[in-house]
Amino acid sequence: MFNTPNIKQAFETFGKEVIQNARANLTKKDKNVSNELYNGMEYNYEGYKGGFRFTISMPEYGIYQDEGVKGTQSSAKAPKSQFRFGTGKGKSGGLTQGISRWVRKRRFQFRKPNGQFMSYDSTAFLITRSVWRTGIPTTNWFTNAFENKFKRLQPKLEDAFKLDAERFLSFVKKTVFA
Repeated sequence: MFNTPNIKQAFETFGKEVIQNARANLTKKDKNVSNELYNGMEYNYEGYKGGFRFTISMPEYGIYQDEGVKGTQSSAKAPKSQFRFGTGKGKSGGLTQGISRWVRKRRFQFRKPNGQFMSYDSTAFLITRSVWRTGIPTTNWFTNAFENKFKRLQPKLEDAFKLDAERFLSFVKKTVFA
């Protein structure tokens, strides 16, 4: 395997910067309630014979928060999203469980007409029904971070490739012509 420390460093810097920027976006957009998504992002660089693989991963619901989800009755909140409620592809009860946890974590309760607080379960049911019908808005918390840092990646990779290629040619020259 051809050793490419400069290319590896360029991708590792890119991964750190994307995650740092995405975390800042999560916090700015008030989407960081449980820290599960915030702490669940990671990148991985693997070099192998003939190439490398670079990935950034996060909990599954992060993509729904980023891209949004169309509702069953309206797609106004996420018109360009590839996701839609009611297709039967998602985890059954996942939305209800997630909103129930969110309501409890935020200690959020609606009031009845007489001023009495509703239960967390009733509040979660009403919010779930509304989200199911109208969808989840697009936030682009991750997309913006990725695209912003990706623009700067190409020049860094060009420099890294040049340095690694020079290092390789120097090694070949020493080995073959020594």
